[in-house]
Amino acid sequence: MAIVTGGGSGLGRASALALLAAGWTVAVAGRRKDALEETAALAGPGAARVLPVPTDIRSPEEVARLFDTVLDRYGRVDLLFNNAGAAAPRRPITETPFEDWNRVLDTIVTGGFLCAREAFRVMSTQTPQGGRIINNGAPSAYVPRPNSIAYTAAKHAVLGLTKVLALDGRAYGISCGQIDVGNVTPVDGGPQPAAMQADRTMAVEATIPVDRFTEALVLMASQPPDTTIQSLVVLPTTMPFVGRG
Repeated sequence: MAIVTGGGSGLGRASALALLAAGWTVAVAGRRKDALEETAALAGPGAARVLPVPTDIRSPEEVARLFDTVLDRYGRVDLLFNNAGAAAPRRPITETPFEDWNRVLDTIVTGGFLCAREAFRVMSTQTPQGGRIINNGAPSAYVPRPNSIAYTAAKHAVLGLTKVLALDGRAYGISCGQIDVGNVTPVDGGPQPAAMQADRTMAVEATIPVDRFTEALVLMASQPPDTTIQSLVVLPTTMPFVGRG
């Protein structure tokens, strides 16, 4: 049994459908009920193994209700994909609104913490004990882009969250790894926008199909309990990453 946050669109939807195709039962969480139900409908014959649970992961009460709902239905949680995220327009720090900072950090960091906390509560006490958490990071967890203070700080925090969850989870058979994906071809079919480079020029960078990401995610999720893929970076070969140069 897997929980995927941000499951109503984008990488979260693609991840939920890929896990379903790999044989998982999946609860999809997100704020928009209609989007979650659309994800379930896209599963076709697998729709019976999708549980849409409208959830604002920034709310401790709603996150607790998400996990309780899954427990009531399925009795355990084997996988949490901490995927939900938020972005903000790229601006210099002096022009970054406090509201943008709060929204990005609340969703990515606080939401990730709240979901991981509930996952630990469940996984440490269920029988058989244990489970797996995969956090959705980004290249920005290691190297920033210009004018991305909130997003970069949030993704660096995810890296720290991953490491401490991996350490603290050992006693309970709970593993935690992080997947960091580069430029993915826009799932809405639109053009890839230009990105600011380290020298402040703009360029349209290479992308990879979303399937390259979901294949890597399923690989991480399908490891036996005694094996963890701690970190996996998936990106186009020519995408600027090391040094962002």
